Amino acid sequence: MSKCVAGLMLVVALALFGVRSSAAADTAEKTIVEVAVAADNFKTLVTAVKAAGLVETLSGKGPFTVFAPTDEAFKKVPKEVLADLLKPENKEKLAAVLTYHVVAGKVLAADVVKLSKAKTVQGAEVKITVKEGKVKVNDANVVKTDIICKNGVIHVIDAVILPPAKK
Repeated sequence: MSKCVAGLMLVVALALFGVRSSAAADTAEKTIVEVAVAADNFKTLVTAVKAAGLVETLSGKGPFTVFAPTDEAFKKVPKEVLADLLKPENKEKLAAVLTYHVVAGKVLAADVVKLSKAKTVQGAEVKITVKEGKVKVNDANVVKTDIICKNGVIHVIDAVILPPAKK
């Protein structure tokens, strides 16, 4: 490889690293809620967090680990179920569903893969499985990890997970 090509590759690699570092620095200065609001794929989650009255909590000191369902994940929930959850009279039920996506503490991907379960802020546990390098939380696939925020970390999942029914 010529010195010119090697030099160009180094410049490209440094530029890419700089972009990633800058993006990571941007989220590291924002709360979980601020990062979710700024992202294009968490509109339904943000709406639900507001409806449940959890903005202040998830903007607090933390740290929290949030398994955040995307807008696509929320589309898998029947429309009537989601509409019902967003009604003011179901605020407590919605809060239970959302806090089932939250674990107290900052649990990075490298730590998540060592777990078989984690206790959520809602009180119930989520099951964590790792198979062929892929991580699942209950039946949701983890599709992006370690979005570092000022008050914790976000791991993106492709499904809304529901707490077990109370006995």
